[in-house]
Amino acid sequence: MAADGDIRAQLEAKALSLGFDQFGITDAVTSEQVIEGFRNFIKLGRHASLDWLADRMHQREHPQQLWENARSVIMLGVNYGPKNDPRLLLDHKNTANISVYARGKDYHDLIKKRLKALARWMVSEFNCDLKVFVDTAPVPEKPLASSAGLGWQGKHTNMVSTQYGSWLFLGAIYTDMDLPANTSHRDQCGSCTACLNACPTDAFPAPYQIDAGRCISYLTIEHKGPIPLEFRKAMGNRIYGCDDCLAACPWNKFAQASSEAVFHARVELGAPMLADLVGLDDANFRQVFSGSPIKRIGRDRFVRNVLIAIGNSGDKSHLPAIEGLLADDSDIVRDAAGWAKAQLK
Repeated sequence: MAADGDIRAQLEAKALSLGFDQFGITDAVTSEQVIEGFRNFIKLGRHASLDWLADRMHQREHPQQLWENARSVIMLGVNYGPKNDPRLLLDHKNTANISVYARGKDYHDLIKKRLKALARWMVSEFNCDLKVFVDTAPVPEKPLASSAGLGWQGKHTNMVSTQYGSWLFLGAIYTDMDLPANTSHRDQCGSCTACLNACPTDAFPAPYQIDAGRCISYLTIEHKGPIPLEFRKAMGNRIYGCDDCLAACPWNKFAQASSEAVFHARVELGAPMLADLVGLDDANFRQVFSGSPIKRIGRDRFVRNVLIAIGNSGDKSHLPAIEGLLADDSDIVRDAAGWAKAQLK
């Protein structure tokens, strides 16, 4: 039987050949510090309406609660670095700013396909059992990725890599194999607070802590009701997600644009005009965002976000389109339309 080092080398070579940019291994455990952080996050109500985080916390805290046979975790990273700083669009008030990760095709599809290819090879080569995950199960991806040496969780709570800055998608494979673990990556944020200072809504109560209910990514994607009034002006033209804290990270100077064509911005999503988005009905919304992660929030939440951006644009030429939505079937659309009209009047 091959030595542990040889197995690890084979796994890494195969992962890189399949298109992964980073590879690491860690034990299927989480530290007491990580568990305490999870529990404090829930206790303080900083998960907002994300009740599934609390409901399945035990599986996030202990990998064996999700799958009892887990012994090692293979963590994999894919670079999705943008070609330009996404904050450049923030000054273009009639242009919609969409988070970098959602400008191309849905990353889940690409990464899941590669994970399954690696999994099939592992089963064939090593007769092991395993499970693959891409951001759709209670897996503590970021702590595990840090333990596996891919990078560290920055003060903005997201992954930071010395090679790829803050632009990494993560995938995980839980396996019953006992594999040699990497050394955990040390924190290299130092005294820098650029990401914290960049947040438009002060969503970071302290370094390494986030209040989801104040985060524009949460508000524009996960939040189902009307956007709270206190955050509407701060949203600016951000209609799906927010990259400000990620883009502000100084480690991005070592990052490189992704070589994956599927992650490059689709022409219609790179810098779309608000006027072209606000009139979408459900059928057109589904057509435009087919194959995009944006599709999952639905037309109503999307148009709600666009209307907030229009209200922040200062451009009265949008008023006729707003008028047409004041009697929309959706209450959140009607609310946002009324607010936008008041702002422009």
